[in-house]
Amino acid sequence: MRGGNAKPLIAVTLGDPGGIGAEVIVKALADDELRRSARFVVFGLHEIMSYAADQAELMPYWFRIPHEELGAVESGVVVADFDEYALFSPLIKRPTAESGHASMRFLDEALDVVRAGKFDALVTGPINKTSWHMAGYKFPGHTEKLCSACKAKRVTMMFAAGKLRVALASTHEALFELQNTFTIGKVFQPIDLLAEALRDWFGIEAPRIAVAGLNPHAGEGGQFGDEESRIIEPALVMARELGIDVRGPFPADTLFSQVIRTNKYDGIVAMYHDQGLIPVKLHAFNEAVNVTLGLPIIRTSPSHGTAYDIVGRNEADPDSMKAALRLAVRLARTRMNQPRIATPTTRPVS
Repeated sequence: MRGGNAKPLIAVTLGDPGGIGAEVIVKALADDELRRSARFVVFGLHEIMSYAADQAELMPYWFRIPHEELGAVESGVVVADFDEYALFSPLIKRPTAESGHASMRFLDEALDVVRAGKFDALVTGPINKTSWHMAGYKFPGHTEKLCSACKAKRVTMMFAAGKLRVALASTHEALFELQNTFTIGKVFQPIDLLAEALRDWFGIEAPRIAVAGLNPHAGEGGQFGDEESRIIEPALVMARELGIDVRGPFPADTLFSQVIRTNKYDGIVAMYHDQGLIPVKLHAFNEAVNVTLGLPIIRTSPSHGTAYDIVGRNEADPDSMKAALRLAVRLARTRMNQPRIATPTTRPVS
């Protein structure tokens, strides 16, 4: 599928057909400069993309090929069309089992070609977890699905947005359940993978990493919990023994603003989903990109969801999708230009 072209070949999945995936992809790839930077194949539905282009008053700029006939892609944008879903309404605007099945089909086929080395990176459009559950899939989100499909021993969710690069120790997990799974290894893993990614993908020779505490005021010397001294600090010791420049744990309510103001640290490790994602989205919502660390493939994604409430209104902002596409191209070029694979390595941790 690569052909003899030196430009990266990027697989893009439409995501949930009832959401804004088609709209943000159509708008993002309408950027001529972005299209010139790589070759793109969108695994999805030509009909819904055409509808989104019409709503945005854009002329379709892609070629349509039935997904089972996809071959070499020499330039531009191709839509690998799953026309067996041709009767899909572009205005579903709600979770359905049919949407869950379709979005998983797009993802599975894109994963197959990326894992086989036929593509250089994967960019995933927003899915709806309820649609997946209605379709019988038990994965809480993309990250867990990708980890299972790639048989990765460890994965970490990282968000790049403006001046922030934030890796999460826990992701799609009920907050009150975290007490049952919070371990030294769970904190060490994102420190380790983030340090590797900052070096190999972002070109920072000696990255500096800050780690947030779990409790208010990072426990205040044990007054508000002992997880900082019992779990987080031993994880930092392990990381330092491997030569990683890591500091903390710091109170989360001041850490993120300090990094934005001073550039003192190159990356942050947050303890749970909203601790990391709220400041990321406040700081640079439209630029936020989700990157999965620890996979054997490059995968990026916009940070937003399906946004059913604005489907069909031509109101979806494509900037996060555009940032995800640009970062995928950048990381793919880095890998193509290096003699060894730049994906972060993993160290087994008990």
